[in-house]
Amino acid sequence: MEYKKFILVVLILGAVAGNVFVSAADPDPLQDFDSPGALSDFVLRDVFKNGDVSNGPGGLRAAINITLFPGIESQGITYVHFNMVPCGVNLPHTHPRASELLTLVSGGPLQVGFVDTAGVPRINLLHPGDLTVFPRGTMHFEINVGTKRAFYISALNSQNPGTLTSGGALLMIPDRSSATALNVGLDMIRKLKENMLPYTPQLELAPPAVCVPGRDITTKI
Repeated sequence: MEYKKFILVVLILGAVAGNVFVSAADPDPLQDFDSPGALSDFVLRDVFKNGDVSNGPGGLRAAINITLFPGIESQGITYVHFNMVPCGVNLPHTHPRASELLTLVSGGPLQVGFVDTAGVPRINLLHPGDLTVFPRGTMHFEINVGTKRAFYISALNSQNPGTLTSGGALLMIPDRSSATALNVGLDMIRKLKENMLPYTPQLELAPPAVCVPGRDITTKI
């Protein structure tokens, strides 16, 4: 009987350990750092100049990677800075390999949110000093509904979280699948494809018919 109890405990512990391993993000580092260790590896000066910068209609987006900032290699983290104009939009997207923690530093308000796997939208308004989290793999977005530039920072728990723009991905699959998903005809899908935004991580600008700075500061629109 005692032997059976011992085997049961071993199996339970093994299952728990296996679950922890599967649910983890990047693997734990085996040493302090993987980069050569030069002093410059551990400081990135002026991310809006020396980071992976995209300058779109909606503002600046500055990310990092292990080429630009070797010190983050094997640390299981990455960071993105945003400087978004009023009515700027970070298009709906997902990160298949990371959860995201977002902090609004100044400006805004920022309308943010995600849709959970039950199909429930979780939409909020952020003011300076507020934080929000986007669970791993969920579709999320940000839009500056205020009259001032919004400066915010996102931290993600993977050095390579991946970014998949939801609208762009939907219009890249066969027309019949897209039309069925949106419950529209093929002609509508083909028209949308003609006017689709570039499939890039840059910030976009909502047109005046969609967004007016400082108006409709709500979680509904």
